[in-house]
Amino acid sequence: MASFLMLSMFLLVTTILGTSAGNFDDDFVITWGHGRGKILDNGQPLTREKFCLSPFYSHFQTKPMASFKSLISLLTLLTPLAISSLIFASAGNFNQEFEITWGDGRAKILNNGELLILSLDIVSGSAFESKNEYLFGKIDMQIKLVPGNSAGTVTAYYLSSKGSAWDEIDFEFLGNLTGDPYILHTNVFSQGKGNREQKFYLWFDPTADFHTYSILWNPHCIIFSVDGTPIREFKNLESIGVPFPKHQPMRIHSSLWNADDWATRGGLIKTDWSSAPFTASYRNFTADNACVWSSNGESSCKSSPSQSNAWLSEELDSIRKKRLSWVQNNYMIYNYCTDGKRFPQGFPVECKS
Repeated sequence: MASFLMLSMFLLVTTILGTSAGNFDDDFVITWGHGRGKILDNGQPLTREKFCLSPFYSHFQTKPMASFKSLISLLTLLTPLAISSLIFASAGNFNQEFEITWGDGRAKILNNGELLILSLDIVSGSAFESKNEYLFGKIDMQIKLVPGNSAGTVTAYYLSSKGSAWDEIDFEFLGNLTGDPYILHTNVFSQGKGNREQKFYLWFDPTADFHTYSILWNPHCIIFSVDGTPIREFKNLESIGVPFPKHQPMRIHSSLWNADDWATRGGLIKTDWSSAPFTASYRNFTADNACVWSSNGESSCKSSPSQSNAWLSEELDSIRKKRLSWVQNNYMIYNYCTDGKRFPQGFPVECKS
């Protein structure tokens, strides 16, 4: 149903737009933000690649006689974000799919398994993990992060295997002072080796509502996405000697914990415990396209029809590559592949590919 709705809206929008669109200088006015909202390219049609609302938040609205085509251009940009909330008809049940691993009552599954909440206070944080292990998957989770003064806190959402030579695929959300943006920290470990950090601001307030954080992990690549927009791709480069996580099944983990020795401005800003308890909320977990690993070493994908496993060979197409470039050009704040001080003897080999 959601796919049909998305296609119908896309066809309607593209039919109305035709070959021309309104000019944003003519049809819109930036209402507040002290320069953080920007109209680019002489007011040409707004696209995801040109969408420049700062992570420090800003706002715009239509002028009274805005052209209909400008409104449709804006709808084209924002529709995927609205539609993303409709895609989770088969969302998993937290009671069935996960178990709380620590926190002494600070983690709770509510609403008959539809909602999970982690909390952190001065005594302890909390965590949960999936009952299933996966060897490749397309996994989504909607998360609403700790609001207000979240400085010093970390909300981690990741895949991880066991052992000293573990594999891991990380989202970590580093809290900040009220009004300052969260930092989204990503990393990939293979055979116990990580140090592949990329960090981003987000183009929205991740505490105001739920947003979808996704991992596509297949034998060819790992793609991190936010609300359907790719923010990072880590390719399988075993051919040039870069280890890639593809042999160890991993569980889904999430935790909320205190890391004020490093999380906010390198540890300069400490957790304000007068704001505790801190809470993060989770809903609409999906892993319909994922290979569940059984205790006897068998993958569920072996018994599934090949057409349902197209994601196992999925990579970024040209449109999604443009969206990835937009994020990395506008919102990436750290990339290990450009940190010359960290690697004075030369960058890791994957950075040169």
